[in-house]
Amino acid sequence: MERKNVWDKYPENKREDVFQFAEKYRQFISGCKTERECVEKFAKMAQNAGYSNLKDIIRAGESLKPGDKVYAVNMGKSMAMYIVGEQPIEQGMNILGAHIDSPRLDLKQIPLYEDTQLAMLDTHYYGGVKKYQWVTLPLALHGVFVKKDGTALPVSIGDKPGDPVFGVSDLLIHLAGDQMEKKAGKVVEGENLDILIGSIPAPKNDDKKEKDEQVKDRVKANILSILAREYQIEEDDFVSAEIEVVPAGEAKDYGLDRSMIMGYGHDDRVCAYPSFMAMLGVEGVPKRTSVCLLVDKEEIGSVGATGMESRFFENMTAELLNAAGQYSELALRRALANSKMLSSDVSAAFDPNYPEVSEKKNAAYFGNGLVFNKYTGSRGKSGSNDANAEYMAHLRDLFDRNDVAYQTSELGKVDQGGGGTIAYILANFGMEVIDSGVAVMNMHAPWEIISKADLYEAYRGYKVFLLEA
Repeated sequence: MERKNVWDKYPENKREDVFQFAEKYRQFISGCKTERECVEKFAKMAQNAGYSNLKDIIRAGESLKPGDKVYAVNMGKSMAMYIVGEQPIEQGMNILGAHIDSPRLDLKQIPLYEDTQLAMLDTHYYGGVKKYQWVTLPLALHGVFVKKDGTALPVSIGDKPGDPVFGVSDLLIHLAGDQMEKKAGKVVEGENLDILIGSIPAPKNDDKKEKDEQVKDRVKANILSILAREYQIEEDDFVSAEIEVVPAGEAKDYGLDRSMIMGYGHDDRVCAYPSFMAMLGVEGVPKRTSVCLLVDKEEIGSVGATGMESRFFENMTAELLNAAGQYSELALRRALANSKMLSSDVSAAFDPNYPEVSEKKNAAYFGNGLVFNKYTGSRGKSGSNDANAEYMAHLRDLFDRNDVAYQTSELGKVDQGGGGTIAYILANFGMEVIDSGVAVMNMHAPWEIISKADLYEAYRGYKVFLLEA
């Protein structure tokens, strides 16, 4: 299979669309570093584009007709979007599915403590990370505190101009002799990924009668006073909080030619964003109902109420059928089984610094377009959705006719690579599913890299899929 560099499709004087789309994406991932922030942003953009909240439609008892656009949000951390097509929904939908969670550090429920006059936050890492990559970086806190009365207090500290940042310390090289002898997985232990957040003690009380009642951990006390004064947060509120520790700073153009983007969370927002934008780009009434599904928890197995294993998508599709006057249990089963899906997830980009882990004929390369992974899994395809040859042929024809650049890939050599996506979960309904997304270098590191040309080809491919698959 001949590999062609996508940039050749876009001569220097015709690259404006590529760079404009990439710049909007760069701004998006700079501002949306958690699944909650992604859903909030996408929901507002959907409303501005004429989408109605499906739950409002249900509550009002309204009906849906071809061309109507609706969305539904699940617990603020996942969402589904639909454009009702000309054909009955039971004849199948064209679905783009991606996840919006990314590897990170999460605060524990009781995280705040003081040690040797330093205030610290205890963390639990989320997803597959190389723990040693998270030390000595400027980090930010993003998330939400929920008070006992249900009041939600969003928090974002470390990314606004003038904000302080935080970090995990590491040993100086002069004292790291024993550390350097450890295997990479043990160089930094999970329980040592604690965040340093303060060192000033609270003022002493000069009243002699109250000296015996002096606060023991005065640095911690000072941090609590700042949290109370500036954010209306008490220590007990950490119990009902979801605070994520993420790299501080915005995504950046990468390379002298600005052909790439370095940012946090490309996996998998680099697929979620073009999937969402492809939905906004659908004009008129599509033949088949178009769907964009953005889910949480993929990095830890797609479990839980906001992961792909939940019944959210199935339930919302049932509601869609009902509002369109087409619901029956059999119609729901047919709609799911007759659907086609692109599981929009990233693939590993070939890295010339580490060629030994890839098989060059079956690797993804920067600048070669959208990536198809016919199967993922590990070792002997364990845990994989292995797409049908007939479906792959259908997509080849579709993309070739529309001049969408694409490539095929595996996740590394047979006995080296492996990984999972949401593909197999949707395939359980009997629909046609294949993994397709953007190649990423430094995957699961705090700062990942993608090609702007691949991002744009993904957008083009996803839009063609929604309209013509």
